[in-house]
Amino acid sequence: MTEGGNHVAEEGDTADKDEVPAGLPAEEKRSEEEEDGEEEKKVNGDSRVAEQAAGPGAAEQAAAPGAAEQAAAPGAPEVEFVHPEGGWGWVVMLAAMWCNGSVFGIQNAFGILFLALQRAFGSEEDDDLGFKTAWVGSLSMGMIFFCSPIVSVFTDILGCRVTAVGGAAVGLVGLLASSFVTSLGPLYFTYGIVFACGCSFAYQPSLVILGHYFKKRLGMVNGIVTAGSSVFTITLPLALSYLLEKVGLHNTMRVLCIFMFVLMLAGFTYKPLLPVKSSKTRTGRRCPPLSQILNLNIWKSLGYRIWAFGIPAALYGYFVPYVHLMKHVEERFGLDTSKEVLLMCIGITSGLGRLIFGRAADYVDGVNKVYLQVTSFVVIGFMSMMIPLCNVFGGLIAVCLLMGLFDGCFISIMGPIAFELVGADDVSQAIGFLLGLMSVPMTVGPPIAGFLRDRLGSYDEAFYLAGIPPIVGGALLCLIPWVEARRKRREKEALTKDQGVIEKMVEHEKAQEAAQTRSIESVL
Repeated sequence: MTEGGNHVAEEGDTADKDEVPAGLPAEEKRSEEEEDGEEEKKVNGDSRVAEQAAGPGAAEQAAAPGAAEQAAAPGAPEVEFVHPEGGWGWVVMLAAMWCNGSVFGIQNAFGILFLALQRAFGSEEDDDLGFKTAWVGSLSMGMIFFCSPIVSVFTDILGCRVTAVGGAAVGLVGLLASSFVTSLGPLYFTYGIVFACGCSFAYQPSLVILGHYFKKRLGMVNGIVTAGSSVFTITLPLALSYLLEKVGLHNTMRVLCIFMFVLMLAGFTYKPLLPVKSSKTRTGRRCPPLSQILNLNIWKSLGYRIWAFGIPAALYGYFVPYVHLMKHVEERFGLDTSKEVLLMCIGITSGLGRLIFGRAADYVDGVNKVYLQVTSFVVIGFMSMMIPLCNVFGGLIAVCLLMGLFDGCFISIMGPIAFELVGADDVSQAIGFLLGLMSVPMTVGPPIAGFLRDRLGSYDEAFYLAGIPPIVGGALLCLIPWVEARRKRREKEALTKDQGVIEKMVEHEKAQEAAQTRSIESVL
């Protein structure tokens, strides 16, 4: 704000001082201009010193919505934003952690609800029961990602806070409505669409808001935030099993509504800090430009295009174990097996993976972070194929531990990779489009696995096929570092060429000036 005022004053002063009488000698004009330049440097230097002395608190005040719009006004100087790297950001991190936990903890524990839904709404005579029931959880997970491009637009226009709070409220309504249904059909709408859409609107702002508070620690903070779903994945299976036994399916869903209510409160902590470009027109009416509603700049990056299509290709079998593993364990090891332990194992090691690989991503240069995702996909693919081969329950535990560890790796570095590929300005819609493309494989994978089980009598073939897409998608992602390195090399060559042209032009102008000087001297 101070710099903006100084800038206007300096422009006015300059305009006045430029009106020098024509009769003044040229040397006096130059001396006055030099004095004006020294005063201008002094004013700017004092304002910079004042900003540095003000510390992070001043940066937060300058980044408030009103100040951000004024800073983006035409003619105002651009002030480099400094991330607080803490402060209120730690509260935002905890709120985002609760968001990840409540959204994906419930989704990952759907295997427990899957069994309860089959007992409550199914019959032994229904040959397609697995296929029909799987659509509830599959549709829910898919809609979370399918809505993401729309959520990106709302996040850019309305901000993280409004989008997150509104989404949590819609999710609360959908989950509460699901607790009153009496058949699978209405659940497709209440749980699979309304609840999932609300979760999507609440989830994505939790990723974007972290970039307002952290830059150097972004990888570590992403790891901690995404570990929230691991904490819930560890505890919810046991809690859901206990609640389903004591209070039944409908009351269990009502208890889960408490998580969504707390999520709605957590959204109020998302105070934006990054400067917002003003979208007001000349008439003063707020009308976002088309480029803000549909940002196509992200698709100009070949590396992002490969990433946006390689990850969905790897996810056709990703959600299959979360939906069908519990039923597979019942068929293979009996009804009395402690199947909840497997989800706990995935949750524990997934949390460790998010913390470990999230921190490790801070030490990996640029897009080389993609190699961490490649490794995670390859391991997840092989572990999916190992599930049918485990005839001992201990072997299945080992498979789930490894699967969870590298699942955490894949999730925790998604945000940092997006920042590397498209930059901070376009990261919101970059993540949104990616999650939207992920919705298709996340939705169709589990029903296909349920269909194979209903037709073939076991889950063996389903888990074998689920392991192939992660390996293929991981191999495709290996192209990204090579593509990005080639792009940077071309940009460097173009920059060097432009500098060479500029130097030649300067030399040519100097030669012309020297020739003119010699001609004048010869005349004299």
